[in-house]
Amino acid sequence: MNQLQHRQTEARLRIMNPDGTPIANQEIQIDQATHTFLFGCGVFDAVALMKTEDEKQKAFLQDRLDKWLGLFNYGTVPFYWGRYEPVEGQTAYEETMAAARWLQAKGVRLKGHPLCWHTVCAPWLMQFDNQEILRRQLERIRRDVTAFKGVIDMWDVINEVVIMPVFDKYDNAVTRICKDLGRIRLVKEVFAAAQESNPEATLLINDFNTSVSYEILLEGLLEAGVPISAIGIQSHQHQGYWGPEKLQDVLERYSRFGLPIHFTENTLISGELMPPHIVDLNDWQVDSWPTTPEGEERQAREVTEMYTMLFTHPLVEAITTWDFHDGSWLKAPSGLVREDSSLKPAYEALQKLIHGTWETHETLKTDAEGWVSFNGFRGGYHLRAGAQEASLMLRGKREEAVVRMGP
Repeated sequence: MNQLQHRQTEARLRIMNPDGTPIANQEIQIDQATHTFLFGCGVFDAVALMKTEDEKQKAFLQDRLDKWLGLFNYGTVPFYWGRYEPVEGQTAYEETMAAARWLQAKGVRLKGHPLCWHTVCAPWLMQFDNQEILRRQLERIRRDVTAFKGVIDMWDVINEVVIMPVFDKYDNAVTRICKDLGRIRLVKEVFAAAQESNPEATLLINDFNTSVSYEILLEGLLEAGVPISAIGIQSHQHQGYWGPEKLQDVLERYSRFGLPIHFTENTLISGELMPPHIVDLNDWQVDSWPTTPEGEERQAREVTEMYTMLFTHPLVEAITTWDFHDGSWLKAPSGLVREDSSLKPAYEALQKLIHGTWETHETLKTDAEGWVSFNGFRGGYHLRAGAQEASLMLRGKREEAVVRMGP
């Protein structure tokens, strides 16, 4: 049985010359160029590239982004309010838009993260009462979703709602309004603002809490009519790989909603694991956290198994590796490249899957009427017959098309 049938198209193509005559009994080279599945990663480096004026740093970031582009077709762009607008009215719009347009031109689909979150919240909001905080939060969403429409059309609308009203590490404006309004009303308000600003956008709710609490929240939100496009699941595994049993359990429990599932923030460590007694990962503060050869081999095995399980599941539409390079969040050895941007075994393992096992390349011969048939992974294709070429997109379960080649 083909476990990846849901990722593939049964294609029947009639290959034609520019004058409409069939290209009969000739070899056709069929090469997949893009995936419809979203293989993603955080792409914060693109914003840094647009901002820096240091030529050495530019060259370093460009090299790292070239490696990023060699693997991924989907990127998460930072919109943490406290960093995007640290002073009211002074935003990171210019460098963020420049980065987004640069990535879009290279065929990368983008998601903004996040529009509402109690962490990295704008500190200047604290001077206002709850009614004014809510008004400004909704206005912020309308402003940014509208400004980036057509460039970024996917958003983590709200982040970590399960813990939001009881978050007690420090006082912040978003926890205040979540306590005041309740989870469901706040989520309903922020989703409404995002949807009215871009009705075609893909809108996610995102959480690290995969317990029944998240399920109950989702039930309430869907009963309230919140237009959730996809369920976001974080999988930061600093304390060890979930393993296939937990992964299967999470997939089964969240599949019952019938919505697309995005693994939004995936982290696998290539060094010593964080101690199991740490409850909040942010509490693990270290001077250094080195990668190790043994850890790198383990990370590659875990990446291969996890991505294979997720790609096989019919409701999973996107997988995002959180840190592309080591030393990012919590200084963890969590990247697919090391701090000097050299490739780790996990990068090469993903390369073999995404651009090897899960990519279609065929050399076929047309019949007397110009027809060829093949089963290919969904995405964009480049066809070549001698000096003639054409492009094709495969999206459905079965497709039949006439392809007119050109010089």
